Formats: sequence, structure tokens, C-alpha cells
Amino acid sequence: MRPTGSIRGLIGKLLGREKKTWENPFSDQLPVIEADEALLPAEELRALEKALGYQVNDPRCFVQALTHRSYLQISENQYTRSNERLEFLGDSILNVLIGEFLFRHYTDVAEGELTKLRSRLVNKKALILGAREVNLERFVMLSISAEQSLKQGNHAILADAFEAIVAAIYLDCGMKLRPVKEFLARTLLRPEIFEEIMSLDENYKSALLELAQGQGYDAPRYEVIAQEGPDHARLFTVEVYVNGVVLGKGSGRSKKKAEQKAARVGVKKFSTLKSTGFEGDNQAV
Repeated sequence: MRPTGSIRGLIGKLLGREKKTWENPFSDQLPVIEADEALLPAEELRALEKALGYQVNDPRCFVQALTHRSYLQISENQYTRSNERLEFLGDSILNVLIGEFLFRHYTDVAEGELTKLRSRLVNKKALILGAREVNLERFVMLSISAEQSLKQGNHAILADAFEAIVAAIYLDCGMKLRPVKEFLARTLLRPEIFEEIMSLDENYKSALLELAQGQGYDAPRYEVIAQEGPDHARLFTVEVYVNGVVLGKGSGRSKKKAEQKAARVGVKKFSTLKSTGFEGDNQAV
């Protein structure tokens, strides 16, 4: 396939630069980030540092990382740049570090399966979980229409911001990987989040329903037993009953997630009670 005109133009632009640019293709010199630090006041910066678990050196990196392209429409500052370039860099860093994590911790897993695991850990759904873990929704800068889109379910905005934050940490600490690894250990690779990511595409409610109906029982019943936290970070706890027995309990930031976690426990516990027909045992398992 021949390059398109736009690609030819880009190639020409790159090759036409002064050769000194390529004397050290991996220079230690940090790229210049132009951003308005005023967009991240001291109080917000401290809140961001607490959320990320990282002490910021240059706020400009994080201002750009939190600037969605829609914000350019309303910004009056000539230095405002969107987070798209940082998103590109963050995506690459994530693939390398998640790949390293899987390579080190899953020594008996073949290459093809490692690739599948990495894809699950760096896809949009996983990154959205990571973004919510550090409450990025509070900090990202959007136009009014994009903010409405986020509230209506366009959570890809948060996934992109998470990638950009990864890049911002990398650049801010002098292009060192250790602080980025520590950030990922607190988010995507924290055991609870990691487990949730690994089960994102599994429908345990359907599996438990099939098991229950296969034994002639009614459909599992789900009951919310607790709600905690503010509206923007509500935590639901759900119990699932099969034939009157509490078969599992789970918590999540939505009823649906809590039900899936409860059902996952229920699927694991089902076989242990199947032989007794669930009779005479009304205790949680």
C-alpha cells in the first residue's frame, strides 16, 4: 500500500529536519510542556497529589494531562494544549510496564495468553477503573458538552486522561519508570482492582442462574444490604440468595458490579451445597 499524501507530508517533514535532531534519538532532555499553571490552583494541586499518591514537581505536565481536547474551545490561553500527545506516550508506557509485570509474575503462561492478559489490563474498561480509583473525574478539564457526555456514560474520556497522567508522572520525575510503577501498583495492579479487571467480561450472574435452574431452583435473588459513601463514590454491598440460602456477598461502585461479585462467590460456593440440596442451611457461605 502506497503512503497517502498526508503520510508523505509527515515523512517529508520528519526527514527534512536538521540532522542534529537525530544525533541522540533518546536524549535525556525533557520535552517542553507549555501549559497555564493557573488552571490547577494550589488547593486543587494538593488534592490531585493526594489522589495520585505522587508529589508533583512541574504542575504544567499535569495541567496538560487533564486537559481534554474539548476544553480548547473555551480556553482563552494561547498555551492550552490537549492531553492527546501525552495520551499517546502514556499508552506506550502502559504497554511496556504491564508487559513487564505479566512477564515477571506469570512465568508459566505462554506468549499468546500473556498478550491477551495485557490487552485486558490496558483496554478502556480497565483504564476507566484506574481513573475512578484516583477520582480523575474531579480534575479533568472539559467543555460543558463534554462534561454532559461524561455524565451520560462516555467514560472513554477518563481512560484517555489516565493514560495522559501516566505520561505526566513519567515526564515529571525525569523520565524514570519507578514512580510510574508505584502509581500502577496503587491503581490497575492493586489486588482488588486487578481482580475486578480480570473478571470484567465474565457474566457470573448468568452462570449462577444456569446452575440454579439446572437444579430446579428459582432464579437467584439479589438484595442490597448496604450503601455507603457520597453519591459520586457510592459503594453498594449485595447478597445473593439461592433457595433461601445466602450464597455470596459482593461490593462495588454500582449495583450491577456488586451483583456480579456476589454471583462470582455464589458460583464458587454452589457446588459445596449442591449435594445437600440447600436444605436446612440458612447461613451465609
